[in-house]
Amino acid sequence: MKGKVVIGLSGGVDSSVAAYLLKQQGYEVIGLFMKNWHDDSVTISEECPWLEDSNDALIVAEKLGIPFQTVDLSVEYKERIVDYMFAEYERGRTPNPDVLCNREIKFDVFLKIALQLGADFVATGHYCRKGVLTDSDGSENYQLLAGKDGNKDQSYFLCQLSQQQLSKTLFPIGELNKPEVRRIAAENALITADKKDSQGLCFIGKVRLPDFLQQKLKSKKGVIVEVPADIGHYQVAIPEFKEKVDELAYYAQKPQYHIADGKIVGEHQGAHYFTKGQRKGLDVGGTKEPLFVIDTDVDENVIYTGQGKAHPGLYRRTLFVTDEELHWVRTDMALKIDETMSVMARIRYRQPLQKATLYKIDGGLYVDFEDKQSAITEGQFVAWYIGDELIGSGVIS
Repeated sequence: MKGKVVIGLSGGVDSSVAAYLLKQQGYEVIGLFMKNWHDDSVTISEECPWLEDSNDALIVAEKLGIPFQTVDLSVEYKERIVDYMFAEYERGRTPNPDVLCNREIKFDVFLKIALQLGADFVATGHYCRKGVLTDSDGSENYQLLAGKDGNKDQSYFLCQLSQQQLSKTLFPIGELNKPEVRRIAAENALITADKKDSQGLCFIGKVRLPDFLQQKLKSKKGVIVEVPADIGHYQVAIPEFKEKVDELAYYAQKPQYHIADGKIVGEHQGAHYFTKGQRKGLDVGGTKEPLFVIDTDVDENVIYTGQGKAHPGLYRRTLFVTDEELHWVRTDMALKIDETMSVMARIRYRQPLQKATLYKIDGGLYVDFEDKQSAITEGQFVAWYIGDELIGSGVIS
C-alpha cells in the first residue's frame, strides 16, 4: 500500500475518476463529501443541489469499495468565504470565491481533517499537476503546474496554495483531458460519467448572485452614467517619467470619474451588485453599442458605463498588489525590492496568458502588461507563470 489518501468527492465526474485512479495506483482511499451550504433560498434548486451530489458521491464510493463520509463545513465556509464575499462587494471589489474556497476550505480545513484521519495526502479532481524539484542539499520545492488539458486547466483556482499544502496534495487527473476522464468513468460504470459539470459558486451550486448579496447588502437606488470614449483624462499628454516606478504608478492609476463626465442614462439598485466589464443587468437600451460597466463608486452609489468592448475606460496596462495580498507559491523565487521578473500572467480564469513584467517595490508589486488588459477588477486574483508553472499570485488592489 502506497499510503492513505483522503479525496474530496464532490459528486462530479472529475473527483470520481481521481478516486478510481488513486485506488488503481495502490493507495488506501477514503472519500469525503464537504457540505458547505444550508440556505436553499438563493440556490436555483434544480441546478446542482448538494443532496444529489452527496448521493452521487456515496454511490461512487460504494462502487469503488472505499469508505465514505460527509463533513459539515458550513460554519467555516460562512466565516471564511461568504462573510468575506459580502465585505468585498460592500467595498466595491469583486472577490473570487473559488480561489478562496481552495485556499481556506479544501486545502486548509479539509486538509486538517484528512491529516487527523491519518492521511498522508489529500487529493482533488482539479486539472493541474504537481512537480517536485530536489536541491543539492536534499530540500524539495513543489511546483504547481498547469493541467495537460489546456481547455480545462484549473491551476489559476489554486494560485494561493503554499509549499506546505502542495507537499500534501495529489492531482490524479492532471495528465488527462476531459474526454479521457469521461471515458474512464464510463468504462468503470461510474454514475457520474455523463453528469454535467457544476456551475456557480464553489460548493454552493448555482446561486442567484444578486439574491445572494441582497441577504446582507441592501438595495439602494442610484444612477447609471454613460461616459463618452473621448472623455478628457484620456487625452492628456503622458508625463515624462524620471523613474520606472513613477511610470508604473501612473499606468496603475484608476481613472476617477464624476457624474459630470457623462450623462445619466438609467437607474440601478445598488453599485455593489455590479462589477467592471459587466454587461448584463444594466437594462439600458437605445445605445448604438451595448453598455459595459467601466467603474463603480460604492460611496456615491454610481455606476459608470461606456459603449462597446473597445471603450478606453475598460482598459489598463498595469496593476498593483500590496505586500499583504501578495503570495508566492514558489517562495524560493520571491522577488526582493527593485528586482523584476518576466512572466506570463492572467487576471481571470480561462484568460489566455499575457506577457507581463513584475516589479517589486517597497510595499508591494506591480504587474505591468505588454498589452492593455480589459476589466482589471479590484478584488480578483492575478496569477503569474513561467512556462507551465504557476509561480505566484495576488489580489488586485
